Amino acid sequence: MLKILDRYIIKTFFGPFFFIFSVLFFIFIVNIIWVQLGQFMGKGLSYWQILKLLFYLGVSVISMVLPLTVLLASIMSFGEFGERYELAAMKAAGISLTRVMVPLLGVTTILSIMLFFFSNNIIPDFQRKAKNMLFNIAQTKPALNFTPGQFIDQIPGYMVKFDKIHGDNGENIEGVFVHRKASTYEDQQSIVAEKGKFIPAANKNYLKLVLYNGYVFEDNFAGKGDAARLKQPDQAIKFDTLVSHFDISEIINKAIEEEQITDDYRFQTFNQLNKTIDLTKKDNDKFFTTITSDVLNQTNSVVTYMDKNNKTKAPAKPQLKLDTVKGEKKMEIVYNAYNRLENLKSSLNGKTNDFKPNVKYFSKVVIYQQRILSYSFTCIIFFLIGASLGSIIRKGGMGVPVIIAIVIFIVFYVINVGMENLAWSGTLNPYLAAWLPNIILFPFGVIMTYKALTDSQLFDAEKYKAFLKPITKRFSKSKEHKRYQ
Repeated sequence: MLKILDRYIIKTFFGPFFFIFSVLFFIFIVNIIWVQLGQFMGKGLSYWQILKLLFYLGVSVISMVLPLTVLLASIMSFGEFGERYELAAMKAAGISLTRVMVPLLGVTTILSIMLFFFSNNIIPDFQRKAKNMLFNIAQTKPALNFTPGQFIDQIPGYMVKFDKIHGDNGENIEGVFVHRKASTYEDQQSIVAEKGKFIPAANKNYLKLVLYNGYVFEDNFAGKGDAARLKQPDQAIKFDTLVSHFDISEIINKAIEEEQITDDYRFQTFNQLNKTIDLTKKDNDKFFTTITSDVLNQTNSVVTYMDKNNKTKAPAKPQLKLDTVKGEKKMEIVYNAYNRLENLKSSLNGKTNDFKPNVKYFSKVVIYQQRILSYSFTCIIFFLIGASLGSIIRKGGMGVPVIIAIVIFIVFYVINVGMENLAWSGTLNPYLAAWLPNIILFPFGVIMTYKALTDSQLFDAEKYKAFLKPITKRFSKSKEHKRYQ
């Protein structure tokens, strides 16, 4: 049964908690709006659709908002206790700081457990809704990512510009310019049309565009030199109606995370992610074995000293000394050896680049799974840090506590992102990367708790002035008058 003191402590904690949580959630939502809103406004979507999508995307930020809220609320609560001398009164009545922290530690533990179940069961569902909605937008709103009057390379392999976009779904366009990206060894092509219209294609992976009253400008000197380009003019074809199909599968795949709209790892719970991790690990082992076999075969072909046709154990032929070979033959041997080594080096680099996406994906899955659990422990660590710092600083309100909490959170966030990047590159074990921020901050929380329990004057400026006084005294001039010396 909670005592009167426990209820008062919890009530004081939840006052700033709800306020801070609302403010931080709004800030994170604004960040999502800042990134996403430009893609949706004025593109035929209703405000309700935009708000729904932003809400689906915003639910996932709660896993980051809650630990920061606990940190800020605990600093402010215990800072107010110290500023109003309530901690001193409690200690005078024989109530230790540990006893004061116990009810809020219990509340924080409950919040941590709730965060785990929320991240494990609710966030995946909202992630699935958000990705499905993005997929539907990409299918039904083909002009969604086009901005009038700007060159845009959203369509793979093409650069397009539309002067005007209008219609209920943004399907009507005017002032059309479409340029096909091509290398030196490909024919160049540009299309200019007065107007056009997007029409749903039979295949959802293609975008159908009907153009009216325009020209097709195309050269015909693929692979030829610059001299040929200067001599040969472009070919111009006038048309009344032109139907073009553009492959937008890459856009759709990007919108729904490689079309894994039901199998994406962000849609899975902690236990389901274990199966995904095991499957990914087996695929990586198989892929790595194949790469290793290919590299060994190429290496053996480069370093070959035995005659393939000699099946008997004949005595080994003496190795050829490069110094005994004459000039042209010597250069030929060196050149062939150099080419083989360069080919082997290029092959190794190519295999490494092929394996990097597999390592990155495996690290992403592991880190996402472990953060479902690690962020819950972050709440407890942040409470220990916040409660201790609040009782030491003895300042409430939105001033010093907010600054200190932001600094601590920035340190945590930088460590989090840094370890994540190291894991993606294959430098750091992803399990360690997910837990290392907690491992680093936990000793700091224990030290701060010990300092608070022992009434340490950690932030007492006079203490540091007295400590540094012998040093500063040497560099300061005496203010006493000479006749008093």
